[in-house]
Amino acid sequence: MRTASFSLLTVCCLLLAVAPAMADTLYDNGPYNGNTYAWTIDYGYAVSDSFTLPWGGIYPQGLQFVYWDASTTDVLTTVDMAMGSTPFGTDFDSETLTNVANTFLGMNQYGYALFQADYAIHPVQWRSDWSEGYVSLQNACTAGGCSAGEGIYWDENGGPSMAYENALGSIPSEAFTITGTTCLLCGYTTPEPSSILLFGSGVLGLVGVLRRKLGH
Repeated sequence: MRTASFSLLTVCCLLLAVAPAMADTLYDNGPYNGNTYAWTIDYGYAVSDSFTLPWGGIYPQGLQFVYWDASTTDVLTTVDMAMGSTPFGTDFDSETLTNVANTFLGMNQYGYALFQADYAIHPVQWRSDWSEGYVSLQNACTAGGCSAGEGIYWDENGGPSMAYENALGSIPSEAFTITGTTCLLCGYTTPEPSSILLFGSGVLGLVGVLRRKLGH
């Protein structure tokens, strides 16, 4: 019976090994404010905010942030994003984010529309020597074009992050969240689920043979 129990446990562990990693919040700089201030991320301006991630199979895969828009229809489409070890650095990742999901949050006291932008980013394996990083945004484009509207502004929420603007230097930080996966087995080849099930069936069959022999 001990052999059978151990074998069943082995099969269950193997099945869990092929389960997909679930997306989770890796860093959250706090809720958006929407009524204090916001910083331009187009027309040549850039903003960079710090973040920290735990090491151990961490893969940032998504970026969410809140922005102000003078229009409710000419919304954000693409934005240049970089991740680096220093403000405005690009040594971790640099890409133009596309396929945004814009969620309307309401109007603020200044007449600006507030939107939450959700982007998928290229998965970056977080290394053990990357204790702190910076995410930077610039060159935002809307449906009407790049630098063609009245501007896209990253919401200032004064969260725990350190933040910088390329023309002014240190500023209060902005509303953003980094999502991704924690994958303890990343880097190892995962067998196909069908192979796992076949192996598990073989283990259980062997257990049955052993039990019959022990019963004689």
